[in-house]
Amino acid sequence: MRTSGWSRRLSRTLPVGGAPEPPSTTPPWHHRFARIDGVRLHWAELGDSTEKPPLILLHGLKDCYRTWRQVALGLARDRRVLVPDLPGHGLSGRPDASYELSWYAHIMERWLDTVGVDGVDIVGHSFGGGVAQMMLLNYPQHIRRLVLVSSGGLGREISVSLRLASIPLVVEQLGQRFMGPCTGLALKATGAMLSTEEVARLSAMNAQSGSARAFARTVRDNINWRGQRNSFFQHAKELTRLPPIAVFWGDRDTVIPFSHAETLATAVEGIRVTRFPGCGHYPHHQEPDTFVDRLRDFLDAANVPPARLRCVAGRAQPSLTWPVGVASLT
Repeated sequence: MRTSGWSRRLSRTLPVGGAPEPPSTTPPWHHRFARIDGVRLHWAELGDSTEKPPLILLHGLKDCYRTWRQVALGLARDRRVLVPDLPGHGLSGRPDASYELSWYAHIMERWLDTVGVDGVDIVGHSFGGGVAQMMLLNYPQHIRRLVLVSSGGLGREISVSLRLASIPLVVEQLGQRFMGPCTGLALKATGAMLSTEEVARLSAMNAQSGSARAFARTVRDNINWRGQRNSFFQHAKELTRLPPIAVFWGDRDTVIPFSHAETLATAVEGIRVTRFPGCGHYPHHQEPDTFVDRLRDFLDAANVPPARLRCVAGRAQPSLTWPVGVASLT
């Protein structure tokens, strides 16, 4: 594991000459780097308590570890929190790789082995939720509890902009110069609540060489003109066991509709759904305090039963009817 010299590498990716982050708004991140199957992976850590299982926070597409900035400190009060940049994102490397969902899951599983954690709780936002689902399929023994936040992989519907980004080779060959400038527009359209400085930092990360290739290949593997291609329900019957699962979703999400949370809760018994009224795609930005409280309630609750697939003739039967037990914050 390589940890020396991280500050020098970090500064080269930040705007304003790599100026230090304001201490009043920034958690005391401990930055780490390691090479995982040839991929230079970055993650930040908070907390060092071993009384509770480690918590892994996975960000979404074209995002980075800093998306969890407003909630990470509250979650790290009594547990170790690890916040990676997925390959092709943030301060991690951008190799010439497939960027298929299974590849992401493999890299993250190898990373868990490298940092020496097991029996973890995983929170995945948007595309990070899709990665978490693939990890559950391939490496269920690692996951104690799973939380999906505005998650991909639960239905076909998705924003038109991401469908257009799946057009073969256009973004990969022509999009690099636009990756940084378009970040702010994308964040505004999806309802992210970030300061001008935060947008500038993320834009600088997304402007790094190789970002367009990573973005285009990721989108192409998961989305086409009809919508999302990969679905939890395609592989659900392969799962021999499910951990306790919670779903957090804003009911005004314009990227992935809240109805996907309903679908999962109808198809899988025991899903705990928390609806964030008036929130868009980033409930952890818009309601950070409530997000932390609800997440801690789920992770710390005793004797939470595992989720269980409702099957008919061996296949999950998703439905769009409102499921019993969906909690609203109103």
